[in-house]
Amino acid sequence: MNNNRIERVLFPVSIKTIGGQKWGYIDQSGQFQIYPQFTEADGFQDNGLAIVWVDQQAGVIDKTGKFVIPPIYEWIQPFSEGLAVALLEGKGNLVVDEKGQVVTAKHYPYISNYKEGRAYFQDGNLSGYLDEKGREVIPPRYEYANDFHDGKALVKIKEQNYALINKNGEVLQPYFYEMMGDYGEGFISFRKKYDSKSGYVNEAGKVVIPPRFTSAMPFEKGRAIVNLSENSKYQYGLIAKNGSYVIPPFYHDINIIGETRVSLGKAIDPEYPSIGSVFAVADSKTGRLLTDFLYDTVHDYDGEFSSVIQGTESFFINKMGQKVPYLPVIDGIGHLSIEGGVIKAFVDERISYYDLKGSLIWTQNQTIPLTKKISIIEEKYRPNKNYLVYYPQIIGVASQNNVNQKLKELSQVKPIPAHEPLYYSYSGDFTVVLFQKYLLELELTGYEYPFGAAHGMPTLTHVNLDLRTGRMYRLQDLFKRGRDYINVISDIINKKINEQPEYYFSQDEPAVIKEDQPFYVTNEQLVIYFAPYEIASFAVGFPEFEIPYREIRSIIDKNGAFWRSFH
Repeated sequence: MNNNRIERVLFPVSIKTIGGQKWGYIDQSGQFQIYPQFTEADGFQDNGLAIVWVDQQAGVIDKTGKFVIPPIYEWIQPFSEGLAVALLEGKGNLVVDEKGQVVTAKHYPYISNYKEGRAYFQDGNLSGYLDEKGREVIPPRYEYANDFHDGKALVKIKEQNYALINKNGEVLQPYFYEMMGDYGEGFISFRKKYDSKSGYVNEAGKVVIPPRFTSAMPFEKGRAIVNLSENSKYQYGLIAKNGSYVIPPFYHDINIIGETRVSLGKAIDPEYPSIGSVFAVADSKTGRLLTDFLYDTVHDYDGEFSSVIQGTESFFINKMGQKVPYLPVIDGIGHLSIEGGVIKAFVDERISYYDLKGSLIWTQNQTIPLTKKISIIEEKYRPNKNYLVYYPQIIGVASQNNVNQKLKELSQVKPIPAHEPLYYSYSGDFTVVLFQKYLLELELTGYEYPFGAAHGMPTLTHVNLDLRTGRMYRLQDLFKRGRDYINVISDIINKKINEQPEYYFSQDEPAVIKEDQPFYVTNEQLVIYFAPYEIASFAVGFPEFEIPYREIRSIIDKNGAFWRSFH
């Protein structure tokens, strides 16, 4: 890579501000080239473009920071073959080119990324394919579709009828099975019945590896991952195209990680395998173990190196699975990559950059100044590889020790065993959502995931802190004494629920807020919210109800400390 190319490399970075997190871009020296102004920002792609968000809308910028695609989409996928899929709220998915021109004639419920000049789309219950000009080159007639590989794609035409097609939609070979996997290197996994074992057929439909697996993945560079287990105590192995085992089916996990390497995982706790694995590196050609079971995570190889996690450290290994001695070890859990002569470290849910000797180039600020005397300090609590909390501590506030101890408790900073495996993971963070006059409003978020569960449980807490007194305000502090704010607010909320009843659980009795009901304030309104599952399904998240102050002015105590702290 020449020096001129390196000079053009830009890296996304974030800073914490009073108004929340802002993203911009630095060069390899750590100097801002695009000042932080976005709510989110991805890295620049090979085409010199990057996806960014302004509030909740996604757009695309060039390396000068100019918008090539305005921020009008819900999201935009990374470019593939010069095209990107974007979602327009209320309309559906479309395809845009690198100049922001829409190439599709209509919107679709789903469009895949382009591969070999084709992207499959869904229209109603059927799938077809678009060409690079956005035309429906193969109309929607399949129950299911896959990406093209070597000019061929496997599609499901109807029940027990699959086919291998070319890029014009012509059937090259039909197959008659209840289930088939993706096409890979001339082989396709199949099951005669949904509940039967998996094997492989070749393109001509001949059974080349008889069914004997509970699951069978596509072939990659002559190897495929298979599983023999009937339960959660997996028995993964690696086979060659003749069906013989290169690596016997003894492992809880196997990943093909590139450069003729695989990572092999043994369950940390065989009686509770969902807690995870500890990994070794092996040669996928010979099956030979190159390391012992040392690593908590082994990422895909990027050229000569792979990034691994061991305990609470991240570092690089070479193709023999050994630590690279001349590259740094980074404290934290995550992924490392070398980009433009710089090490990008996404560890402990933060992005930092280092030179190749390990000297820090950039990390997110840990201090948020509020006034000349008052600042928020971001502290990190990482007692265990499965437990991470970023929590606020405030310098210069009244009753500082008591305030900071309470913030630690609310952030779930508590005793956690350092070396014993947890059977769940937890992460927590905070954001400044309002700082006005004397009122500081902090949003504390958390997510606990029991290993093996369908999903975890998020938590959300807002702290309304008076910086003059150290007092943390409750909902009742906003209202005049003796006023029945609970029923007034509850009536407003139930009216809003009745306007859109399909979003909420049916209730025999009206919802009633609690004295300690979660809430936050803005300049113009009070916002009441509920926990997941409390009045609506998990998919709704935290149902919020915005109540303008003008609707409840008669019960607000405008002479009270809470109101006067921010008005």
